[in-house]
Amino acid sequence: MSLRYALLALVRVGPQSGYDLQKQFSVSVGHVWHAPDSQIYPALRKMEEEGLIHGEEQARGERGTRRMYHITPAGEQAFLDWMASPPEYQRVRDPAHLRAAYLEAGTPTAARAFLRAHLAQWESELEQWQGEIRRIDAVDNPMLLRRLAVTSEEDRERTIAYKRFAYEGLVERALGEIQWARNGLALIDRLEGSEVTP
Repeated sequence: MSLRYALLALVRVGPQSGYDLQKQFSVSVGHVWHAPDSQIYPALRKMEEEGLIHGEEQARGERGTRRMYHITPAGEQAFLDWMASPPEYQRVRDPAHLRAAYLEAGTPTAARAFLRAHLAQWESELEQWQGEIRRIDAVDNPMLLRRLAVTSEEDRERTIAYKRFAYEGLVERALGEIQWARNGLALIDRLEGSEVTP
């Protein structure tokens, strides 16, 4: 269900085509709510059927058309109601931490490879999210610029601050996972050092 609210958040800044929404999704809300492209168009169709958005055909080039989506008053209200409601937390499904609980079933070499891959993944995430914070601070993030264009002057500072706050949380998560992987590598070294070689 959160996909619809992520899409409503994007459409609230102005009409967009499905293609535009796919692109915007991957560089904005996609950082906090992953959805493959194959889910976006069906979600848009369903949202249109439910009256949350309205699509209109627009000419594109000489023969082509594209469907532009606008938020409706019902969509705006649904988004605001969602924002005012308590979050529904999902039970954790974490394949990395599940695997870590059973590392003794493999070799120390395999365990090290797993933790190094985890470390590399989260270092990449950290770099990306720190880059987003730099773009927010410079106010040159395209989606943020679109949002600010439709935001009243008195709400601009809040908009920027909350966007930054969200990415600060992602940075903290990445730092925690990086430290966890480093701790795991140190644990393997300690356990290996205590083993008696036959």
